[in-house]
Parts: sequence; structure tokens; C-alpha cells
Amino acid sequence: METTQRISEIVELKRELFIEVSDKIWDYAETRFEEFKSAELICSTLENEGFQVERGAAGIQTAFIGSYGSGNPVVAILGEFDALSGLSQQRGSSNEEPIVQGGNGHGCGHNLLGSGALAAAVSLRYYMEENNIPGTVRYYGCPAEEGGSGKTFMAREGLFNDIDFAICWHPDTHNFVMSMSTLANYQIYYKFKGKSAHAAVSPQLGRSALDAVELMNVGTNYLREHIIPEARMHYAVLNTGGLSPNVVQAEAEVLYLIRAPRISQVNEIYNRVCNIAQGAALMTGTEVKIVFDKACSNLISNTTIEKVMHKNFTELGVPIHDENELKLAEEVRSRLTETEKYSDRNMQPELRDKALSDRLNPYIESTQIFAGSTDVGDVSWIAPTAQCSTACFVNGSQAHSWQWVTLGGTSIGHKGMLHAGKVMAATAAEVMQNPQLIKEAKEELKKRLGEETYVNPIPLEVRPSAKK
Repeated sequence: METTQRISEIVELKRELFIEVSDKIWDYAETRFEEFKSAELICSTLENEGFQVERGAAGIQTAFIGSYGSGNPVVAILGEFDALSGLSQQRGSSNEEPIVQGGNGHGCGHNLLGSGALAAAVSLRYYMEENNIPGTVRYYGCPAEEGGSGKTFMAREGLFNDIDFAICWHPDTHNFVMSMSTLANYQIYYKFKGKSAHAAVSPQLGRSALDAVELMNVGTNYLREHIIPEARMHYAVLNTGGLSPNVVQAEAEVLYLIRAPRISQVNEIYNRVCNIAQGAALMTGTEVKIVFDKACSNLISNTTIEKVMHKNFTELGVPIHDENELKLAEEVRSRLTETEKYSDRNMQPELRDKALSDRLNPYIESTQIFAGSTDVGDVSWIAPTAQCSTACFVNGSQAHSWQWVTLGGTSIGHKGMLHAGKVMAATAAEVMQNPQLIKEAKEELKKRLGEETYVNPIPLEVRPSAKK
């Protein structure tokens, strides 16, 4: 209890600093590998708090590592700060109100995620100093979690190879310690090249790249019946070849995201989708260029550290909200449909009609597979990794929505962020001072992997970029 109390005091002493960082990142709303202002803000804050900062980690401009201390054990605290396109939204509004039509917004709460991780790293740094705790705390500035897999590129360069364990969190609608796997994925561009012609006078001379994209999508939709049910395939048409229907479209492009529980399963489906793309090109007399963009591995949970995290979470309790915050939350939740409000199958019955969660979910060791993906998965193959979530958004609201953007810049999001920082720092402090826990966590990871070893899923020739 003394550790959680002191960590909490340190976070509260610096709460305005962490809130300011979070709000600025919310304002910047920078997308994958272009988080220049967000990254520099966290770098300079770390330096002001006594960390040594390595910018441009893994050759990525917006990746960095802030370090305090020396020697072992080494704890990695993972931070993210990228936004999503098309989710611009007014702060604290209970209605959908874009600031800039089509602009960016923090629809997954990564402004909170990166700042909460900052709170954890900074408070842990001072707690270590006060108590003469040996070891190293590192803040990993991880760009492009959304559609870029920054951690996977960083893992490919060996940046996590010498850590003893990793701690992270994600803003959510509930308070809990995560114990489940996630889906691995590949992201790939399919760029078709054809031949333009007058669509009425000489269509026979043209070769439609847009037809190829459409045929590929149809073929892929037929494939869905013949792959494992846990797999997911999504696509976005990025280029339809122009705005003139009387021109045979000479170029078109589609971006695919393929997910499955294991990276080997993703690879098998990927090869089948590539065959479909080649078939679409053959049918239309076009050519297709296949450009591998990024990938990430499935998450390996670690109950050894998760139980320590849940214990510290229990000691700290959960965020408490005042009347104004509850009123805003009720207004935002009122915009959800009845189906949306009760869409969470894991929602505890006593929370069904509450706008904000006011309790900590019980810790349950689970073999459940979360249908989303995260590049935290790649870190979890290398070192024992644990994650928590705090209630920053209203019950029933969905990630990648305006409802998450609007609350991510308010005191509701701030309280969840600061609380997550306390939970992570207290967990890291306890594990760092217990070599036996670290040994058990590493043995658990080894047992879970069995005969498998980590193989980075991104080919060496693929480089991180904002857009290919």
C-alpha cells in the first residue's frame, strides 16, 4: 500500500503537466509516422524530468526511447500518440461536431495512452530515486500503432531485446487488467495498372484497373467462406482512377488488412488473396503491383505480471467522477442506439445502465481472442508484457468513434489517464524489486511459446512510411 500511495502522490503533484501534454497531443491529432510535434513534446518533457532521450529510434523519425537509471532490471513502458484520419471532433461536445470536416482525431485515445505512459515512467523514475531502487526505466515512444505497427519495426531492429518486462495500457470503457490474445495482421497495397481509352468510342482499347479492383474485392468476399471463422479481411479503395466515367480507368488501388489468430494463418490467407489479385489482373488485362506495408503479431498474455497489476489496481481503486462529468457522459451515451449501448458482451450486469464504469472488473485468466490487433503483440513475444485499461469513455461507445474523441480531451479522459499511470508505475515498481517475479514471468512466456520463437513478420526490405 505504501508504494501505491507514494506513486499516486507523485502523479498528483505533476498532474497538470501530464494533462497539458495529453491535451496538446489531442490538439495535434497527427497520424501514423507523422507525429512530429507529439513525439517532440514527449521527448522534451522526458528530458526535463531527467531522462536521457534517443530520438529517431530504429531509423524512424517519430520513434524514441527515454531512459532513466542503469543496469537491470529493465522495464519498458510503452507509449503511443498517433491519431486517426476522418475523426475530427469538438472537445467535450455531446454531439458529433467535426472541428475540420474530414480532419484527424484521437478516436482510439492515444493522446491519453502516451501521456498515461509518461505519467507512469516519470513517477516511477522519482520513486526509484527516493528508494534507491536499481535498474532502468525506459519510455518507448512508439509511433503508428494505427495502421503502421511502429513497435513491430522497432522490434525488428532489436530495440526490445534487452528488456526484462513491459508495461502498457489502453483507454477503454471499463477498468480491468487485460488477459487475452489479439489477432495478428498483414496490411498490403494492391496497385493495378491498366490502359486508358474513351469509354464510349473505343472501350475495347482500354484495360480497366478499376474493374480489376472490383473483381479482386468480389473474389475476396467469396474467399471469406473458405477461411477460418476467426479471420478478418478489410479493405479500403484508395484510388478509383479519377472522376470521369467516360474514361477507362488506367489505375486503381486498394489497401487490404488481413487478420487471424496466428501470424502463420495470416500468411496463408495473404497468399490466397494475392492469387485473387493476380487473377483479377489476368481477367482484366491489367498488371498488379503488390506492396507489403506492415504487420504485427498476436499478443501473448502473462498472468504472472497481470496478477501483480490487478493487485495494485485493487489497492488504487478506480477513477471517481463528479456530477458534471456524469452529466456529460449521460449526454454522450444518449446519442448511442439501444443496440450500441448493450453491445459489450463482457459488460457486468450492474453496469448496463450506467454511463461510466465505477468498478474494477475481476481478473480472469482467459483464452479469449480479442478481434482487434495491436503491435504490443510483437513486444509480448520478446518479453513478459502486461496491460491494463481504465474507464475513459462511456459504456457502449466504440473505439474509432467521435464519442471517444470528444471525451479524450476532457477531465473524464484525464482521470482515466492519470489513474492508469499510477497502476502501471506501481506494478513496475513491485516487479522490479522482486527478481523471483521476473524469473517466473519469463518462465511463463517461455512455456506459452513452447517450441515457437519470435520471427518478426515484416520483411527486411519494407520500410516504415506514412503512405506508400
